[in-house]
Amino acid sequence: MYNFMKSVVLFFIFIGITLAQQSIPQYYQVDQEFSEKLHQIIQELDLDKDFDVGEDGIEQISFAVIDLNSALPKFGGVNYDNFIYPASVYKMYVAAEILNQVSQGKLSLYQDYVIKSPNDVDKVKEIPNDPRPLLADGDTVTINYLLDLMITRSDNSAANCLIDLADRKNINRLIKDNGWIGSEVTRKFLPRKFEDEEYKKVRGTETSALHAADFMYKVYKNQLCNYWVSSQLKTLLGRQLDKTKLPQGFPQNSMFYHKTGWFSYWTNDVGIYDDGETKFIIACFLPIPENEALPKFKLIAEEVYKLIKGRN
Repeated sequence: MYNFMKSVVLFFIFIGITLAQQSIPQYYQVDQEFSEKLHQIIQELDLDKDFDVGEDGIEQISFAVIDLNSALPKFGGVNYDNFIYPASVYKMYVAAEILNQVSQGKLSLYQDYVIKSPNDVDKVKEIPNDPRPLLADGDTVTINYLLDLMITRSDNSAANCLIDLADRKNINRLIKDNGWIGSEVTRKFLPRKFEDEEYKKVRGTETSALHAADFMYKVYKNQLCNYWVSSQLKTLLGRQLDKTKLPQGFPQNSMFYHKTGWFSYWTNDVGIYDDGETKFIIACFLPIPENEALPKFKLIAEEVYKLIKGRN
């Protein structure tokens, strides 16, 4: 009986591993040795454990890296298929659909948009030294201005307006078309009482490091929607003003095209690293407050860069 039960357990473990592997797109080479070394980095930083995130219960990190320095990109990670609250990282999905609609002629980057409450939620700037004023009810700005604010300053008011403009159904169609099931944009950046009726009781938005890294890979390859959309996204991501997370640990004079996010227990950074010689994508979602996470991000960036530099 014991041997039978052991066989059953091993079978389901095998099935679980197989399903996890199948969730990774076939255009990546899954590199077990690479994952083991990434896991070692995570263990040494005491991040390979359960985290108490208050009323949301127990959470784990979601972490993925794609080595771009060979013909076939190599994929590795730790809990990369774990869905986690992305905070402002999911604004990149919103930007993709807005740009997709612009590329189809449904919108124009330079058409005016009037800000309306309750979308104007920001009371302080995410980047204090950014000279652009907070958006307020009645302001008229362009879609291009809103996109730049949402990505470079991570402006929540701009994000709310663009979520309305894109329509969540359209954003989630793009997400489905790319195979990122589970990463649907469900919420705006405001209290539920101000949400549209159909979104008042919906689950919170989540994503995984696998989906976020794959998003960046398609941007890198100019394959997200089309060349123009990918290029526009890369330009926006390259102007990111928040340099407090992964960029701390990267060499100077390198480019990191990325989107950050933080809220309460969650601190995240996802992007494309490129210094002209070494290239990789990193998606790091940590279920810990920002003040605790920032030193970890610096060390993760240093160690991942060192690992990939040494492999190539």
